[in-house]
Amino acid sequence: MAIIPQMSLFTWKEIEILGDLDRLRLVLDYMPDEAFMQSLEKKRGKGRNDYPVRAMWNSILAGIVFQHESIEKLRRELSRNGQLREMCGFEGQVPTSYAYTRFLKSLIRDEEMMDKMFETLVEQLLERLPDFGKRLAIDSKAISSFSKHPNKHETEDGRRDLDANHSQKVYSGVTKEGNPWQKVVKWFGYKLHLVVDATYELPVTFKVTKASESDITEGHKLLEQMEEKQPKLLKTAETMAGDRGYDDTKLITKLWDTYKIKPIIDIRNMWKDPDKTRLLPGKENVVYNYKGTVSCVCPETGKQREMCNGGFEKDRQKLKKLCPAKQMGVTCEGKAQCPVAQGLRISLSEDRRIFTPIDRSSYKWKKEYNRRTAVERVNSRLDTSFGFELHTIRGMAKMKLRCGLALCVMLAMALGRIKENQAEKMRSLVS
Repeated sequence: MAIIPQMSLFTWKEIEILGDLDRLRLVLDYMPDEAFMQSLEKKRGKGRNDYPVRAMWNSILAGIVFQHESIEKLRRELSRNGQLREMCGFEGQVPTSYAYTRFLKSLIRDEEMMDKMFETLVEQLLERLPDFGKRLAIDSKAISSFSKHPNKHETEDGRRDLDANHSQKVYSGVTKEGNPWQKVVKWFGYKLHLVVDATYELPVTFKVTKASESDITEGHKLLEQMEEKQPKLLKTAETMAGDRGYDDTKLITKLWDTYKIKPIIDIRNMWKDPDKTRLLPGKENVVYNYKGTVSCVCPETGKQREMCNGGFEKDRQKLKKLCPAKQMGVTCEGKAQCPVAQGLRISLSEDRRIFTPIDRSSYKWKKEYNRRTAVERVNSRLDTSFGFELHTIRGMAKMKLRCGLALCVMLAMALGRIKENQAEKMRSLVS
């Protein structure tokens, strides 16, 4: 917490329940910002101190917690709420708009300190929570700029956004009736690329880019970022789930070969015929499809049956497949002459996209992939609880600052809940 010397947090003794202010207290108490505050105070030096650095910082955090999408709304709240002013550390007048503009610029210049706070919070959660970081999920979130159109003349006028660009995302599927559907989402702005803990639904690393940046490219960069700044997290991680936007042979290979993280990434249909099967090399009666489902073909009747999963042999880097007749009691006329009646092993190197350490056709794969929705819930909270649906942000620097602040607040609040024996409320951002 940014400590305010010689100040009492509350003077209203008759107030027994703090309500919303208790959420802010959690953030102020458990945000690891002391080094950041000392750095900002040192840079201010002996200049004017009408509005102390710590009080300004605390009020910025209050704006995040209470979902104020603009500084003016935060200033109005400070003007009417004496308890909030005192909690932040203001003794008198509310800071001017210009004072906030200058302070936000100083925060933007100290981007590395902001990143360090985020990493410190993740480290503290690694120490406090069992299994934190073992199951990860990755996704990107579209964030529109407050400016609705690009700057055609490339001149700064305070209303246009020089950094944002256009992008679109295509969603498709099949209805229950079997009819294909497609939805195209277009926006002008940015992308928040996010890796979260899929068990506790908390962010562990992030990156903000222009809207047009590829999810796959940024997925590689997020892994490199974690390797540089959070190596302990990479050693802890066991799985990483992602939608088909991250279906990339190099990414899947890197996750397992370099970091020993099992990729749980949905696969795109790269075959012309989705119902087609291919013969497994070296096996005369074993076929597989693009989803990794392996089937044997009865030598006597030609009937095709899906083979059972026998797990992954790590030392051999091979998936084990078992005879369905033996495992499930199915009658197979050609069992006696079947060359794979004793089962078979499939090397991952046959196709790194299709064959992964956790078999795509197994129940375990489906169970682990369902955890990917954790990142969608984090994205939803950013919209509903942190005001990204309605904001006034233009420019890359401000967007990075705003995303970093929101994610730090999310982590600090969760850490506070845990340390105060309220772990069941760690995902609660509004109560």
